[in-house]
Amino acid sequence: MVVIDLKNKNALITGASRGIGAAIAYKLAQAGANVVINYNQNQQPASELANKIKSDFNITPLLFKANISNLQEVKQMKEFIHSNLGKIDILINNTGINKDKLLRNLTDEEWLDVINVNLNGVFYVTREFIGDMIEKRYGRIINISSIVALSGSAGQTNYCASKAGIIGFSKALAREYAKRNITVNVVAPGYIETDMTNKLPEKIKESIINSIPLGRTGKPEDVANLVVFLASDLASYITGEVINISGGLYM
Repeated sequence: MVVIDLKNKNALITGASRGIGAAIAYKLAQAGANVVINYNQNQQPASELANKIKSDFNITPLLFKANISNLQEVKQMKEFIHSNLGKIDILINNTGINKDKLLRNLTDEEWLDVINVNLNGVFYVTREFIGDMIEKRYGRIINISSIVALSGSAGQTNYCASKAGIIGFSKALAREYAKRNITVNVVAPGYIETDMTNKLPEKIKESIINSIPLGRTGKPEDVANLVVFLASDLASYITGEVINISGGLYM
């Protein structure tokens, strides 16, 4: 049995209070990593997650409230982490929002809000913490995109553009820093049970499930398991890849 050991590794997970981000934080801690839980609005679930991690694994996570689309708040988060934990080894850019509308009805604000959080936020956080990894000559960056970045999705031009931008960003970054022993990969989830997907009408949910070859929805833990693998030395020869996790919905 292969056991992934991330002891003495410091991991930052953005948007980690709920859903996929929370599952990733929990699984990284289970593997022994020191985790930083970033959140923007949901302090209570972030605190509950931190307490559960401490209880289950005797690891005390750091919590930091920051809107990652605000560069100043990202810089403050970096200063806090460096002062209280040290430099980051593993970065999971997970934060994402959606504001879905057909293009003709999409406002400038709705377009920019999604791009600023989903794409600019990845840029800000990665640029601020890449120096940690360069200095250590070690790093694992895993960016959470979506299969709709590859397939498209009606009513989601802003969301699809932001998630597709993450893929191009990640491939370029992987080429830039491979010689520094920093890997950069993208995880593209399909239909995963989260607050975002739970808002969909039941008929749409049923239609999506019927189109999934494995015949079921994914769980946040399914994504987290893949992320933990990519964060480990087992994946040291994987970089610049986009890995779909969709039960066969996109292949």
